[in-house]
Amino acid sequence: MMARRKSPMGQRKDEPVDEDWMATYADAITLLMAFFVMLVSFSKVEIPLFEKVQSGIAEQIGKRDIVRPTQVLETDLKDVVFNMSMDSAVNVSTDDEGILMELGGGSFFHPGSANLTQDAVLFLKDVGDLLKEPRYLGFQIEVTGHTDDSPISTPRFPSNWELAAGRAIAVVRFLTAVGVDPDSDRMRAISYGDTKPKLPNRDDDGNPIEENREANRRIDIRVFPKYSRVF
Repeated sequence: MMARRKSPMGQRKDEPVDEDWMATYADAITLLMAFFVMLVSFSKVEIPLFEKVQSGIAEQIGKRDIVRPTQVLETDLKDVVFNMSMDSAVNVSTDDEGILMELGGGSFFHPGSANLTQDAVLFLKDVGDLLKEPRYLGFQIEVTGHTDDSPISTPRFPSNWELAAGRAIAVVRFLTAVGVDPDSDRMRAISYGDTKPKLPNRDDDGNPIEENREANRRIDIRVFPKYSRVF
């Protein structure tokens, strides 16, 4: 009795061809196409969403988990806040660009000055030690200074613009001093003065709202991957 002939790949001619792999391949191509279409449609890359999509593709196609660097850095920064007991003065969150740390001006600077308090020095030292780690060298740091609408006019700070700028520069200068590399445009300082309040400085009758003014006196440190502003 003659044996049945086999195909060059060892499969018998009368056996059906296994095409199950095509469904997985088609799903993978569809996911990749949707991913790139989404990127092109963005005016800018929303980093948390980008990393979630990247993680989802790795899980569905590669069957593996992927570590999201922004999420890891956010956790590390929150640990610094917790360990320093700065919860009431510092808030760490994520937005469409990366990580945002809001530092209360009253806890970080002496009134009407750009001199860091002792608590600010200790906190920023730990933050700087974290940001200069090799795994975070791909993140940029943008420090913005904000004030309330209370006018200021001193020889050093003729207006709130100069005060906010001085405070933002003080933070950048301190981070540089503890070893955060400012090269390659990694760090920048920006002043918004009183033009971007979080809350209204005054009520409808024009009366100052002191708790709102306190919230508006702040320094924002935004930390984001370099590729977040490519688009």
